[in-house]
Amino acid sequence: MNIEEIYKTIAPKLTNWLVSTGSSYHEACDLVQSTFLKIWKMRDDLRGDDSNVSGLAFTIARNLRKNLARDDSRITFVEEVRDEDGGSTGPANSPSDAEYLRRRLSAAFAKLPPVLRDAYTLYQIAELPIREIARQTGVSESLVKVRIFRAKQKLREILADLAC
Repeated sequence: MNIEEIYKTIAPKLTNWLVSTGSSYHEACDLVQSTFLKIWKMRDDLRGDDSNVSGLAFTIARNLRKNLARDDSRITFVEEVRDEDGGSTGPANSPSDAEYLRRRLSAAFAKLPPVLRDAYTLYQIAELPIREIARQTGVSESLVKVRIFRAKQKLREILADLAC
């Protein structure tokens, strides 16, 4: 498989994973581009196995994001619009239901312990197999399964008010 095919396969999953773990969409796109630039530079050293490249891409992106967070320690505050009874209706200029759900999901993910959040997003968003997640995180496959299960339970608890 050539780099272009690998990019088309992995980039959307990598972008979704980065966004779901707290990066903005634009930041995630930049990180994906930087990740594949690094992969391109090391293309001669890579084996043809797509799963190895996938794991490498997620590892590089995670490290790039850590470096970015370390270098850029600024916090951005968003003004909120208050309705008549004083309750928050969300950030200004984004009253849509989709934006509300996105904020709720982001807040719910932020409340998860990092090990649960990483396991869940690598499995659900990045669609990596349990074995690959275990290899990347350095834990057993059964522990990865437990972490995914616990993350789902915690998210159900946090977002219980959204249930139909």
